[in-house]
Amino acid sequence: MKDLIMIYEEIKALIEKRLAEFRALWHNASEKELFKELAFCLLTPQSKAKVCWSAIEKLWNSDLLFKGDEQEIRKILIGIRFKNNKSRYIIEARNTLSRNGELIIREIIKQYQDIFKLRDWLVKNIKGMGYKEASHFLRNIGFGKDIAILDRHVLKNLKFYGVIQDIPTSLSRKKYIGIENRMREFSKQIKIPMEHLDFVFWFKETGEVFK
Repeated sequence: MKDLIMIYEEIKALIEKRLAEFRALWHNASEKELFKELAFCLLTPQSKAKVCWSAIEKLWNSDLLFKGDEQEIRKILIGIRFKNNKSRYIIEARNTLSRNGELIIREIIKQYQDIFKLRDWLVKNIKGMGYKEASHFLRNIGFGKDIAILDRHVLKNLKFYGVIQDIPTSLSRKKYIGIENRMREFSKQIKIPMEHLDFVFWFKETGEVFK
């Protein structure tokens, strides 16, 4: 565990800065900026995060994120797997999270005091959003304190440190919550907060703190 502690000490200030930025986003961002984060998370399954963010920036700058049709959005998703499905997911999410043509993401989120129930709602109602993507979105808008983003980097490290025996081929709700609970206990054991630990794992694998 010493290597994790050393990495954490090296990047702790950077992690705290990034988490403060995420919390500020919730308080200060427009509805469109919140949707931008959600759309980014919809693109990430089996695709590189930086490639996904680059595509989101292009969609944002061209306003296609809010006005584009399936074909227009799909053309921008270069290098992203399952771009046909994901372009459709963005449009469906746009519709689900709007009323009378206006996004109502804050209104929906504020209905939930329980972050886990909110995550369940997102998974149930936003097509293409599993527990990993919903957790990622919630973390990126300042609600990541008690939830885990079980991406391949995190799962690989949880196995390496003996938190789980095998990396599952798929993650049902029950499996996700079970692994999340074990990760939470591990974070307490090594005294690295839950919302910091996935950044440490990510840095260990990629050498950077991203989103």
